[in-house]
Amino acid sequence: MAKSRLTRRQSWRVKKIQQERTQRAERKSQQLEQQLVGGQLGAEQQGLVVAHFGGQVEVEALEGELRGSTRRAHLRANLDQLVTGDRVAWRPGLPTGVVVARFDRGSELCRPDNHGELRPVAANIDYIIVVVAVEPQPHAYLIDRYLVAAENQGITPLLLMNKIDLVKTGDRELEPLLDTYRSIGYRVVSTSTQQRTGLEPLCQLLAGHTSVFVGQSGVGKSSIINALLPAANIRVGELSNATGKGRHTTTSARLFHIPGGGELIDSPGIRDFGLWHLDAASIAYGFREFRPYLGRCKFRDCSHQGDPGCALAEGVECGAIDPRRYTSFCHLVGSLEIS
Repeated sequence: MAKSRLTRRQSWRVKKIQQERTQRAERKSQQLEQQLVGGQLGAEQQGLVVAHFGGQVEVEALEGELRGSTRRAHLRANLDQLVTGDRVAWRPGLPTGVVVARFDRGSELCRPDNHGELRPVAANIDYIIVVVAVEPQPHAYLIDRYLVAAENQGITPLLLMNKIDLVKTGDRELEPLLDTYRSIGYRVVSTSTQQRTGLEPLCQLLAGHTSVFVGQSGVGKSSIINALLPAANIRVGELSNATGKGRHTTTSARLFHIPGGGELIDSPGIRDFGLWHLDAASIAYGFREFRPYLGRCKFRDCSHQGDPGCALAEGVECGAIDPRRYTSFCHLVGSLEIS
């Protein structure tokens, strides 16, 4: 269906709205510059972004008299987008300060938005904690998406199986699934916030590192953080009776400090993690057990999907590559063609 053209009045209205937005942005930029030049702000110092709220961020002071406290701050107009975990140079003020620069990121977790553009979610991450649970039912395909994203962004992934108090004796699906990931070198940690089991080993593992929790809504990310850090008091949602899926309770990524050292970032629940910004070669690299076979196919342009002399297919046949993981790879590559 052809798009209808805007009337002259509609075109004028759209243009007027755009001009008003530009003027507001320019006025805000001028106000910030006046604050910076006019000495209305404190001395420049280092800070850590602990939360993001549209045009403002919440910054924790890392030095000076304000060290350990947090303040809201505007972003200087020439700054790139900031995310939770960014280290910045900022100048505190009352009621709000100004972030004047961002330090280089050691790593960043990104995901495509609805327009296909890659957006950072959190910065300077050591671990991506992929949280799954008995309820809602874990989907191996979604787990593989998280792992591929982590592998391609150079961040160590870790699987956390939550709500183990709901595991039924003799579960024939869950343990084989987890064993598959263990066999290819992924660490799997089990917890229950109801029974408070597995929390101490998890806390020891996270100490001294910055970790981000990702996973379907309803798997208990916020409940785990509340169990580890009772002072965080994050709102927890229940599973929907109609869909069996979790309801979103976290609306923006927020950083919390672990008493023994290290940080946790609670991110908005992500039910789907698109990989359409990656190509087939990057997805293959994201399956770590494939790497010994990559480059060994008979044909250089092998698609790894039924081509003769495919080294990955040989890996499946000899039992070195799990058939389900290979099928997941084919599914992910196939999704690139229709996205």
